Amino acid sequence: MDLAQSCAVVDGVLTIKKEVGWTSHDVVAKVRHLLGGVKVGHAGTLDPAATGVLPVLIGRGTRIAEYLVEWDKEYRAVLHLGETTDTQDATGTVLASQATDLVTPEAIHEVVGRFRGPIEQVPPMYSAVKVAGVPLYKSARAGKTIARAARTIVIHTLEVLAIQGRDVTLRVVCSKGTYVRTLCADIGEALGVGGHMLALERSRVGPLTIDQALTVNEVVTRHALGRLGDDLLSLDLALGQFAIAVVDEQTADRVRHGAPVPAAKILRWEGTADGERRSHAPVRIHDTAGRLVAIGKCPETSEDALKVEKVLIDQDVRSSVADEGKEQEGRNPWHYSKKQRLS
Repeated sequence: MDLAQSCAVVDGVLTIKKEVGWTSHDVVAKVRHLLGGVKVGHAGTLDPAATGVLPVLIGRGTRIAEYLVEWDKEYRAVLHLGETTDTQDATGTVLASQATDLVTPEAIHEVVGRFRGPIEQVPPMYSAVKVAGVPLYKSARAGKTIARAARTIVIHTLEVLAIQGRDVTLRVVCSKGTYVRTLCADIGEALGVGGHMLALERSRVGPLTIDQALTVNEVVTRHALGRLGDDLLSLDLALGQFAIAVVDEQTADRVRHGAPVPAAKILRWEGTADGERRSHAPVRIHDTAGRLVAIGKCPETSEDALKVEKVLIDQDVRSSVADEGKEQEGRNPWHYSKKQRLS
């Protein structure tokens, strides 16, 4: 089925391999136009000069953005030592240059090791972070420097992959909110010679990897062939790290209207042991047919009702629809079946 003709049931996450020169907004606008005006968004901005994985949210997929931005991210970055720029990357103006002859590989490894784990990071001036309601990049373009507070981020993995002259290739796995160009600049400063990010590729966002990603041109081709749906990740799979509360059809109908789920109406829990369910953690709410109806919030105690936060299925959907797409069960879990369109 052509996706533009079935926009009412287009829901999922498309993994885009963003190329140099495209803004994240450019990619979203292209996909939206391609799908005939379907609601489209993204989870995790990439600068125009950066490349790699950009999760594009389609249809009801835009409703789960707040959960997907929590995913960790993996990057391959090149730090160029000895030059400091105003943007902390290669697109900026060089502010200072220093010789790097005395910087040894041992020193690089030692300094890089200091940046692993929880660290404090000051957002760069050229960023979308708002101070007093004004994005920092607007102030930077006006020649202003604004005081901004440091934020705690987590660098889960930081490895030196290669050292070639002034260029240090790094593998970074980090929490949300991390600016890799700031990390590069801070490492250069700690080495005493300054530095900026020369290149950046995002190789993974949560479970979405670059080898699964499509370029914009590939998306256009797949759509023309009527095959783009095969590359969509369903909402249920995208939220697969969350526990599942299974409810009966009557309760599911109430959930579709935003009603909370009494503890007695939860038929069973799946995907996690009782002791692993954290209070206020997101929970997937499934009906007995296995369809994702909504996202809820785990109650404080086993006696409390499960609050509904996001309804992800239309109120007029009937349980008979759950039988659709059975002929496609057992296929690649990334396949976008009719059942997944309603998840």
